[in-house]
Amino acid sequence: MNQVSEVMTRGVRTLSPGDNLRLAAQAMEEMAIGSVPVCDGQRLLGMVTDRDLVVRGVAQGLAPERATLREVMSPEVKWCYEDQSIEEAAQMMCDAQIRRLPVVDHDKRLVGLLSLGDVAVKTSPEEAARALQDISQPAQPDRAGLSQASGAAGGGADRSTRR
Repeated sequence: MNQVSEVMTRGVRTLSPGDNLRLAAQAMEEMAIGSVPVCDGQRLLGMVTDRDLVVRGVAQGLAPERATLREVMSPEVKWCYEDQSIEEAAQMMCDAQIRRLPVVDHDKRLVGLLSLGDVAVKTSPEEAARALQDISQPAQPDRAGLSQASGAAGGGADRSTRR
């Protein structure tokens, strides 16, 4: 196996930028997934994750029935071509520390999704182990400017001392 097209997942569920947050959350729940490509027809525009829905939507007070994915999606998306090598795509995932990489054709139409699971199950154990190790490097969170909602770990008030 050399090319992404040999291991990627095809028939990926997509949403449009005008779809609302509730629809995205319901789609993620039904399919037990944490991210969905956002497309205009077949053209990839961005990705929306469960984290986007919470941090950019709910935490900002957006109404799930009225707010659109355009408001919360990540428009700067890493992607690869279907004819790229698996090794090159896996390296892109490692460099960006992402577990899912949209796959496009040379007209930039979405044709699939390459996941860490695809790499793990459909490639050599060595390639899968390297990808998992590199992608899973722990991040150093920036705790500056956190609200009280972050609790004691983020510098907020310790609830045990409240009266």
